[in-house]
Amino acid sequence: MGKKKREKWNLKQDFRKRWQLYLMLSLPVLYIIIFCYVPMGGIVIAFKDYSFRKGILGSDWVGLKYFKQFFSSPDIGMLLKNTLIISIYQLVVTFPAPIILALALHIIGNDRFKKFMQTVTYAPYFISTVVLVGIVLQCLHLNIGIVNTVLEYLGLNRVDFMGRVSYFRHIYVWSGVWQTTGFSAIIYIAALGNVDQSLVEASLIDGANRLQRIKIVELPALKPIITIQLIMAIGSIMGVGFDKIFLMQNTLNLPVSEIISTYVFKRGMKDLQYSFATAVGLFNSVVNFILLFTANKLSQKFGETSLW
Repeated sequence: MGKKKREKWNLKQDFRKRWQLYLMLSLPVLYIIIFCYVPMGGIVIAFKDYSFRKGILGSDWVGLKYFKQFFSSPDIGMLLKNTLIISIYQLVVTFPAPIILALALHIIGNDRFKKFMQTVTYAPYFISTVVLVGIVLQCLHLNIGIVNTVLEYLGLNRVDFMGRVSYFRHIYVWSGVWQTTGFSAIIYIAALGNVDQSLVEASLIDGANRLQRIKIVELPALKPIITIQLIMAIGSIMGVGFDKIFLMQNTLNLPVSEIISTYVFKRGMKDLQYSFATAVGLFNSVVNFILLFTANKLSQKFGETSLW
């Protein structure tokens, strides 16, 4: 018998059969088009001398003027340095933290205690950034902060944590670990719940201890998810969160807290240099895309998992 010919896909017929699914799909698609793709048209401002009076289409073309202005700016070295240091520091610390937490929770045999720990670690994620920064600033306040109160009680000198540049990056990254680790661990906990129990039983028969089981059974099960998460994390290295950094900034820690996203905000919204700010933001996005594409290609070459 000959092979059956594959039926040619027909959008009209498929829509009639599954119109409910297409209706459900239309909402997120419209959201992405309206709020993600349509605003991309504003990128053209980076190549124009934009003014409110003339509008986007009427403004004069200036080509790469604002890109050259940014690359010749004395601030570019500081901005790139601060952005990369904070991003890489954050990646090194926050990326393995949820994996370690997921493995630790997976070991716990007491379901009640396990659920309690999951709730405790998830909760900080739902605190808004503004509230989180407020808590950090209050706890580390020089005069009324609980940390300095404890230090004084122990006979140590009070420390101006938010006024010393050497503390800013540590405070930013480790407060982020406290806030996001529990929520980020959900995907790993779910993956560990689907581990083939026959492999676990085989490792027990072979006499593998807990660390050996993690190495030969559980980590391989997490490898595809870890790879995808790492690719996405690398692709956003230049995209350090603006809101938290901006809220934690002050004149004393500015030399280490000024990053590309805060610089773009200040030049665009405060100094009204819309074209210049758009050019800097576009440069940042292009670098992120190159990093994402490179990380995905390396994953394809040396591994079995990639985004596309």
